[in-house]
Amino acid sequence: MTLHYRMLPDVTGVDLSPVFPLVETPPRGTRVAADPLTLAPPRPIYEAWGKRAMDVVLASLALALALPVLLLLVVALWIEGGKPVFVQRRLGQNGRVFRMFKLRTMVQDAESRLAMFLDADPRLRAEWDLTQKLKADPRITPLGRLLRKTSLDELPQLFNVIRGDMSLVGPRPMLPEQLPLYRTPASYLRLRPGLTGLWQVTARNEESFDLRAAIDHTYAQNVSLSRDLGIMAVTFGALWRATGY
Repeated sequence: MTLHYRMLPDVTGVDLSPVFPLVETPPRGTRVAADPLTLAPPRPIYEAWGKRAMDVVLASLALALALPVLLLLVVALWIEGGKPVFVQRRLGQNGRVFRMFKLRTMVQDAESRLAMFLDADPRLRAEWDLTQKLKADPRITPLGRLLRKTSLDELPQLFNVIRGDMSLVGPRPMLPEQLPLYRTPASYLRLRPGLTGLWQVTARNEESFDLRAAIDHTYAQNVSLSRDLGIMAVTFGALWRATGY
């Protein structure tokens, strides 16, 4: 399979130009039982200890500051259409499945409606197969669309960071069934998935699932305090421009 990608800006100190080729991988659709410990030599001090300490301190401060806004949004979503918090199974570090929290942005029966919409519209099916997302998702509510554009729907994931399910910076958390789509599973499984990450501040919402996996692989090989701080700084710009969907 031939992959096409565009050059991405080096906004975090990580060279993204050699994203492809990566490593020799099995054909798409093959489930890989990847050992995340085979990706690299023993982890440096920051990756092993400092990253988690920074997650707990910064996520706790952010949650304390965001709590009034979060409570207002919970009330607004309850008035709009019922249960305000959406819980979904995601794949975490070393293959552990955890429950990820988000503010609900879709109608209550969104998951059951997805197959119906994809079967009815080949264009939606093609977009979903490529990116695992839909830019004009018909299941999103009016308030949910605003939350997605501003990424406020992800505020509850601060609880996941504090609990140790996620990190402030890391690969975007994926569904367990999406693992066969990843070209380098070890790169994802080595780290806690992130509230933000290298993909979110470079190719956010614009590139294929293959390129997302490639960028995660690049990040996993270049974990450092300075790069994580750079990614977090750039994230604020992405949030201000409201580029989510």
